[in-house]
Order: sequence, then C-alpha cells, then structure tokens
Amino acid sequence: MQVFGLVGSPVEHSLSPPMHEAAYEELGLDARYVTFEPARADLEAALLGADALGIDGLNVTIPFKQAVRDLVDVDDLAARVGAVNTVDFSGSEPTGHNTDVAGVQRAFAHHDVALAERRAVVVGAGGAGRAAAFALADAGADVQVANRTVETAAELAEDVGGTGHALDDVPSLLADADVLVNATSVGMETDESPVPADALHADLAVLDAVYTPLRTRLLRDAEAAGATTVDGAWMLLFQGVAAFELWTGRDAPVDAMNRVLRARL
Repeated sequence: MQVFGLVGSPVEHSLSPPMHEAAYEELGLDARYVTFEPARADLEAALLGADALGIDGLNVTIPFKQAVRDLVDVDDLAARVGAVNTVDFSGSEPTGHNTDVAGVQRAFAHHDVALAERRAVVVGAGGAGRAAAFALADAGADVQVANRTVETAAELAEDVGGTGHALDDVPSLLADADVLVNATSVGMETDESPVPADALHADLAVLDAVYTPLRTRLLRDAEAAGATTVDGAWMLLFQGVAAFELWTGRDAPVDAMNRVLRARL
C-alpha cells in the first residue's frame, strides 16, 4: 500500500483527504491519504520519520510551507516562489515542489482563460499571492501586484517582473486588465469584497482564491458585471491534481476529485 498525506497545523478540517481518497478509489489504487500535525520544533524529525517509514508523498500546508523549503531539496519553481506545498519521497532524497502555481494555471485553463500576453492584477502578496503572481508571470502575463503593505507588493512584483501598488490603485489597474486574482482572505465566511464592484467589467476573468463560501461577494459582483468567474475550489482541486500526478505518474481523475471536493464544500 502507498501512503500519502498532509502535514500542517491545523489539519482536521482539510479537504485534501477525501479529494485524494476519491482519486485512489476511482483508479483502483491501493493507497491511503492521512494527516499529520507535528509541533513546529518537530517538523524536521517528522519529515525524516516519514521518509524512514516509506511514506510516498506529503502535501504541506500552513504554517510549514516556508520551513519545509529549508529542509528538503527544492525544484526551481518552489525556490522562486519561496514555498513548498508538496514533498516527493520517491527518489534518493525527498524533494520539494510547489503545485499551487499549477493550481492557478490549470484553474484558468479549465475555464478557457488564456494568460499569455494578458494584463493581470493580483490582490494580496502573501503565500497565495506569490503562487498566483508566479503562475501568471510564468504563463506570459504582465503582472501587477496590489497589497496593503506596498513594500511587500513591490518585492513580489520585482520577483515576477511587474509593478507593486497600494490597494487604492486596484480600480485604476483593473480598467485595462484582463485577469484579476484575489489572493487575500477578504470574503472568507463574510460578505465582503476586496474590490469595488464598479471597478469590475465584462472583459475580466476573476479568480477568487477564497472557497468558503464558493460564491463570494467578489464573484457575485463579477458575474453581475459580465466577467468570467473562477471559484477558489478550482485552484484547490488542481493543486491536488498536480500533486497526485507528481506522486503517482498517472493522470488524475479530475471529475471524481472535483465531485467529492464540492460535495464536502
């Protein structure tokens, strides 16, 4: 039996176990997905133990994505993003990867949204914002980053060849933008939006990384403006899809994983 899992804190409400278990069942794989919640001080020991016990792969979530980066060999993308959300134990040494970037790219692709040579605005410069900014830039988009702390926006924007801005600049940035990503927590379990409704327009494709609720205030406003909308569950789904494919070398059963994910949401 193959064993995969998730390391983070807290993890009891994670949607990754049912999503991955649905994939194993769909493909008839002899595999299980379990969760681990080590103390921060025990993270390195936990990774060594996972490797020694023959665990095949781990997803990594808050608050360990940056710490794990310093404990395993990382690929180029994870090094550039500065975070690891997937560890593969199949080689001689554990390797760290970032599938959040693929999650963003594949979520847009699933909705037939082209990113090359498009003007994109990312609101938020934290972990999700970094993944979104690199996803868009690597796909060929011109990326503008807006954040509450302008200095942080400028640092991320420099990393992806864009420009940093204050949140107050978002309406003017959106006037000629093609893509918008909300990478903040604004709208999570509240009826708030990080973007004024009158700044949205029909030529936008809007991805909200928030997935509780699925139809956030931002997405409802975007729909009303005629924009293409992509809810945060698609990003969550496709980062899991990318991890599954990295670990197993098999095409993921996307429909089965999506069906279970949305049932749980």
